[in-house]
Amino acid sequence: MSVDLADRYGTNRGGRRVVLIAVTVVISIVFLVWLGWAAWFNSSAGAKSQLQGFKIEDEHTATVRVLVSLDDGAEDVHCRARALAEDKSVVGELRFTPKDGLNQEVLTTERLAVSVDWIGCTSKGQSRAQ
Repeated sequence: MSVDLADRYGTNRGGRRVVLIAVTVVISIVFLVWLGWAAWFNSSAGAKSQLQGFKIEDEHTATVRVLVSLDDGAEDVHCRARALAEDKSVVGELRFTPKDGLNQEVLTTERLAVSVDWIGCTSKGQSRAQ
C-alpha cells in the first residue's frame, strides 16, 4: 500500500508565499511613510525650547532660564513652566511670551519649590510643546 505524499500533505502552493511577501512589503512601506511623517512633523515646529537651568531664589520665587528658537513664521508663541514642591505638588505656574534666544523669567510660588518642570513652548498650529 503506497500513499502518495501529495495526497497526504497537499501540494506546495506558491501563491501563499507571494501574498505574504506582498503584505509584508505594504506594511513596511506604510511604516516608513509614517516614520518620515512623524520625523518631519516634530522637526518643523514653530517654536523650540530647552531649559538651561533654574534657581530657587526664596520661599516664593524661582527663576528659570530657557533657550528659545523661533521660526520666522511663528505666531502667538507661549511657553510654560511649573514649580514643584518637595511632595511633587504644583506650587506655581508661569506662562509667558518669549523672545528668540535666552529668556530669564521669574516664577512666583505659593510655598517653597524644590524643582521646576519645563513644559515647553507652542506656537499657532503647534499642538505639542517643544
